[in-house]
Formats: sequence, structure tokens, C-alpha cells
Amino acid sequence: MRIGLLTEGGYPYVSGDARLWCDRLVRGLEQHEFDIYALSRSERQEDEGWIQLPPQVSRVRTAPLWTAEDDGVVHGRRARRRFAECFGELAAAVCAAPAVLDGSEASGGVTASEASRAVVADRFGNALYGLAELARDEGGLVGALRSEGAVRALERACRAPGALRAARTARVPDLLSVAAHIERALRPLSLDWYEDDGLGSVDLCHATAGGEAALPGLLALHFAGVPLLVTEYGVQLRAHYLASSAAEESSAVRALLAAFHGALAAEVYRRAALITPGNTHARRWQERCGADRAKLRTVYPGMEAARFAEVGERADGSGCADPDTLVWVGRIEPAKDLISLLHSFAEVRKEAPKTRLRIVGAPADGPEGALYLAHCKALAAQLFPDEAEGVHAVGDNPVSFEEIGGPEVPSLAEAYASGSVVVLSSVIEGFPISLVEAMFCGRATVSTDVGAVVEVIGGTGLVVPPRNPRALAEACVALLRDPERRARLGAAARARALELFTVEQNITAFHGIYLEIVSRSPVRRLVVDDAGDPLPFGVPAEVHVPGRWTEARLMVTGRPRWAAGAPVRATAPLPAREGA
Repeated sequence: MRIGLLTEGGYPYVSGDARLWCDRLVRGLEQHEFDIYALSRSERQEDEGWIQLPPQVSRVRTAPLWTAEDDGVVHGRRARRRFAECFGELAAAVCAAPAVLDGSEASGGVTASEASRAVVADRFGNALYGLAELARDEGGLVGALRSEGAVRALERACRAPGALRAARTARVPDLLSVAAHIERALRPLSLDWYEDDGLGSVDLCHATAGGEAALPGLLALHFAGVPLLVTEYGVQLRAHYLASSAAEESSAVRALLAAFHGALAAEVYRRAALITPGNTHARRWQERCGADRAKLRTVYPGMEAARFAEVGERADGSGCADPDTLVWVGRIEPAKDLISLLHSFAEVRKEAPKTRLRIVGAPADGPEGALYLAHCKALAAQLFPDEAEGVHAVGDNPVSFEEIGGPEVPSLAEAYASGSVVVLSSVIEGFPISLVEAMFCGRATVSTDVGAVVEVIGGTGLVVPPRNPRALAEACVALLRDPERRARLGAAARARALELFTVEQNITAFHGIYLEIVSRSPVRRLVVDDAGDPLPFGVPAEVHVPGRWTEARLMVTGRPRWAAGAPVRATAPLPAREGA
């Protein structure tokens, strides 16, 4: 089967999100053929280049999201009218606030709120596909989406009756900011990826994220009927909400962008054949954003267990780890709440004075990450003055900050092996990768109850409320004092990780999902006879079986195009023999 893999800011680039799991997926499904359609996030990412691709990748097409050169398309009067109508509808759908009538019912037992949301969703989808058809017919929408007409359409939608309350306060600078953001998000509409020799020729589109990454899949479904699979290990809409809360934008801009991304997410979930969240936490977000529960299949991320095998197999209480050391591993940033961890460690030291804390990781990119690391080091120096065992010894701080690759922590596995208990203190977390790595290493864990932590742990570790240093300290002390309990929990954690979170289970799950989606999708190829009429049962069932013959396209049908291209002739019947 031929898969169109849709990425945004990741694979096949050397840096970016979802790079590792996409590469493992493509390499693991070598019986399939992959076409990669990638959207890049920055010039630096493009300059760094691609990773080495396996032979089953037959095509790579890229497009930038970080810049858009003027396509030079000048719309005539009729095209401008089409754009004004479609973009006006899109803006109106974004600005519309669905009425919520407490418990009132519409026809068919559907609440008025649900009916109103369905109307807005249809309006947004129709406008989106209208813009896509205009871009296909005219050659692009870059200039139109940047035009004064687009800003005026947004302004009319914000001033219309029933618009969002925050949108009514939008000023001209706010509208310009929103228009620029929407133009960036809708750049995939202007790409030439949707013809019969592009995404129209694949058997399945697999978007590795929601939002802009899934937009090409929506258009391939609209133009050519290609089914769409959406995988979200981090819900894009949630990421947008978190980013917008920290951005210095007005309330009107935040409200309009939240409405736009919410409408786009709802359209992606509505049109997708299946949606595969990475955990139950992401699944709940998707359901609240309109995803049909029947379409959701949880597929846990796959991780390489082999790199932790040596440490995990020897984590049997043999004394290889320091029984008095707590380990924290991850990216140092405010969401990890190392401040609470340090205050918690101060409580631990009161009960177990010999305990040490090793913080292993690098600061997040940007000045904020470095500033937060400096703040944590200053707090550690304040809470724990350097200690010496005797009057002639040099003092030492019980808290150390280290990075992978140093002489004491040469590898990630050795970082987890350096202590007996692994701690996670986050206040915001999606899928806790460091926790799974600790489980592969057979380590007992103490974690805060955020994101998918409880789902990942599954009873094989201790979980405490976030931002509660005392509870975190009590759990750590309980495990430090009970080596037998640590060994039991570590063994159970390793067994659970090997069962649920390996690359092999991830690949097997997606292989089955690919076959399920294609087997349920209507055949998009028609065979016609000598008269040009469709020949029933002209396409055998084995067209969906992986093999080189799947490359031959007979006639792709998205819209009724009976006269497009030369018809494929059916095999003529053999002439009757004389005397038969």
C-alpha cells in the first residue's frame, strides 16, 4: 500500500517534533511504500537537512510554513468575488458564538448548542474547501490572504451580531495580527500537492499531528477521496492554548485564534477515518473538541527498549545503584517545577540526611531555559550549603546538575542507573517519556498526577498531587526506606513498559490500522468497457494487498470526471471457436 505521510516541523528533517517515531514507523513498515509531504518551521531546520531515509520512501515533497513568497497570482474580478465570499464565510464561522440554551432540545434529541456547533462546523468546512478550490483553479491564495479585503472581512465578522464578545473589541492591529496568523496556517491551500500524481495517488494519508499538518490530508480527501488517519501524541489545540496564554497578545487576538484553531481541529476530527491519540489524556481533549468516540484508537508511542536493556535486567536489588540517590531526568523548564522538587528534597533530607539528588538534563531552548536553570542552581545553593564530612574535608552540595555525555553520566541509561528512585515533579505533562525510560530501566518512580502519568504508571509507582512538596517528599522517603518495595515496583514497571510502550507494539498497531482503513474505504478506481461504461467488479480484491501492482492507477475518482484521460479498456472476451 502507498502511504502519504504528512508532517509539520519534524520528519524527515534532522531536528523537530515526532522525528524519531516517524522514522521508526517508516522503517518498521518496510512492506509499504511512503510518500512524505513535510511542512518546515524555520530556515534553520531546512539548512540542517534530512536524516537518511530508508528505501521504502519513494518521494519527499516539502514546503515552508515560516515564509511565503508572493506567488504572483493576480485575481480577476470573478476570482476576487469568490475569495471575498469564501473568506467572509470562514471569518463569520470563526467569529460566531454558538448559542447555549440550558438543556433545551432541538429536533431529533440534539441540544440547541450541539445543533448550533454543527451549523458553524459546516459553515467553516464549506468555506475552507471553497478557498481550496479557488487556490487550485487560480494558482494560489498567498496574496489574497494578505490583502486588505481579508482584513476587512475579519472586521465585518467581528462586528456582526452574535460574534464572540472578545472579538467585538478587536482593533486594526489585532485584525492584522489575526489575518497574518490565518494566512500562515492556510498556506497548505496554495500547494500543488493534490493532483493525481501527488496525494491523489496514495491509498491513505497519515497526518502525524493535527492542525496545519492535517490540512493537506483534508484537501486530499476533498479532491480525491483519499482516507485520512490523524495521530496526535500531543494535541495541537492544547499546545496552541498553552502558547497563547504566555503570548503578549490582546484578548481579542487570543479569542479569535483560539476559535480558528478550534474550528480547524473540529473539521480534522470530523473528516478523519480514524484518530489515534497517544494516551487517554489526549483522547479526552479530542473528544471535547468534537472527535467521535467511535473513531478513536489509543496507540501508545513506541520507544527503543534495547538501549535500556542492560540497566533494566540488572535492576534486581543487586546493589548496582546508589540506594540513597534520587534521580530527575528531563528538559529543565518551568513546566517541570524543579522549584517544588528542591523544596521537597529539603524535606527528604530531614528524614534521610544521606540522600542525594541528581538533576540530569539540559535547559530548554532560549533565554528563559537558561534563566530558569540559573534560578534552580541558586535555590539549591541556598537550601543546601556545601557540606563536609570532617574539618579537613572539602564541602559538597547534595544536589548536582549534570548533562548527558559527561564523565559521570555518559549515557541516558546510566543516568537512570545512578539512583534507586526516579522522580517526576511536573505541573504540565503530556506523555511522560522520561517516566517510561525509567520503567524500562526497572526503577521505582514517584510522580505528580499530571497528563498521562497515572495511565503510564498503571500502579507500578507512587503518584502524588502536583505542587505539593510535602507529599512528594513523603513518597520518596517511603521508597528510600523500603528496598524490597522498590525492587517489586521496578520489576512491575519494566514488565508494563515492555508490554505497552515498545516500538514493536507501535508498528504492529499502525499496520493493522492501515489495513482496516483501506479495507473500509471505497475503491477509487474505475474500469470501463469498450463503450466507456463502468465495468462492475472490474477491480479485483487484491488491489489492496501490498505489492508493486498497486502503483498502476486506473482512474482516480474524487469528482465526476468521466472524460478525464483515456479510459482503461477491459479485457476483451475471446472469440468463439468454430465448432464450439
